[in-house]
Amino acid sequence: MAQRLATEYVKATLKLSEPQMHQFLRMTEDGRIHQRVKVMENGCQEIVLVDVSGEEVHFPFDRREGFYICELSCRLVNHYLTNVVRKLFMTFRGDGVVHRIYEEFTMTYVYTQGVVRKIVEQTGENTRVIYEYKNTLLELQRVFQARDIEREINRLYAEVDSLLDTRMDASTSDQLQQIDKKLARHQKRLFELEAY
Repeated sequence: MAQRLATEYVKATLKLSEPQMHQFLRMTEDGRIHQRVKVMENGCQEIVLVDVSGEEVHFPFDRREGFYICELSCRLVNHYLTNVVRKLFMTFRGDGVVHRIYEEFTMTYVYTQGVVRKIVEQTGENTRVIYEYKNTLLELQRVFQARDIEREINRLYAEVDSLLDTRMDASTSDQLQQIDKKLARHQKRLFELEAY
């Protein structure tokens, strides 16, 4: 099995409420991890986690609209610290891109709300999608809507055929005008439906 060389968080974002910030601090209390909290003038905080090996990661939290928002970009090598950051990222439903770097390839994980939405493997110039989240319910709704549209198109075609037959039998110009108005409306609606 390939050994991971490093993990990079690229533009990762965490959004924590006041109680979540306290939970975040409690989760980082660990015998192998030491934490430092720097409080800035404007209520912002920087939480620094330092592993016993000396590797550290900085979480700069800005205070905005009652939330602590962290935009994180870092590279981690230590596996223990990497796992702590991964747990925090998933627990607090982070968004962002994480690169897991191996000697021969890189795995890129795209997270939304702490859930993996896409995994891509990159080997040299080659990229391959390993996994991509698909919203099956949304896809089924689209298929169902497409079938509804298809049914309406078929119904309109049948009405157009019927109107054309009626038009051939029309005897007055008033009847022709009314049929032509209906045909124009149907033509416009068919054009709209086929755009879907």
